[in-house]
Amino acid sequence: MNHESPLLDHLLELRRRILRSVVAVILVFIVAAIFADELYAWLAQPLLINLPEGTSMIATDVATPFFTPFKLAFVVAIAVAVPYLLWQLWGFIAPGLYQKERRLVWPLILSSTLLFYIGAAFAYFVVIPIALSFFVKAAPAGVVVATDIAAYLDFVLTIFVAFGIAFETPVAIILLVWTGATSVTALRQKRPYIIVGAFVVGMLLTPPDVISQTLLAIPMCLLFELGLWIAGLYSPEAKTEQPQE
Repeated sequence: MNHESPLLDHLLELRRRILRSVVAVILVFIVAAIFADELYAWLAQPLLINLPEGTSMIATDVATPFFTPFKLAFVVAIAVAVPYLLWQLWGFIAPGLYQKERRLVWPLILSSTLLFYIGAAFAYFVVIPIALSFFVKAAPAGVVVATDIAAYLDFVLTIFVAFGIAFETPVAIILLVWTGATSVTALRQKRPYIIVGAFVVGMLLTPPDVISQTLLAIPMCLLFELGLWIAGLYSPEAKTEQPQE
């Protein structure tokens, strides 16, 4: 019983925090659903601006015009609730961490959340308008560009997730260095391979066009350098080198 009671307490605590997270997402979704059409109109703006005159978006399924805006509202609800979801996760794992680890986790959670939002914003304001302008202008003569609203949403969400994850590069590097999995020196020596890998990741995560791939790979390379610089300030290597200087 002594061993089962702590396990049961942990499971009950996990259940409470999952329920709180689900309720938070549902509450935000209710609010977002009220503005679902406005949210989709805002999301579709980069495409509508680039569509040829006299054309518009279409819906190839009967239920698509109804469900697509609510799908977007649900995604927005999760994105808005991310700080609260991470807080619940932190509250669950914090009791099992040392004091030094607790001081490290909060900055990482806040920075990773902020970087994900910045990546999604970069995709919306920079990447998507450029990519859509290229796609529309590249359409062969006689082809009318009329994008399905559900396909457009899937396309944009894929870009958002790809850039949000890519912008987590500094956090990933800092964790790798701080946990001892690698070192700043080793990463610097592998810089050429990492640059090539960034373009490969851009090819895999973005639609099959050179513009999106390049616009993802270049920020990843810059963020890699930023992660190296930050990790170098606090890595064990830096601490051991300081007295010798």
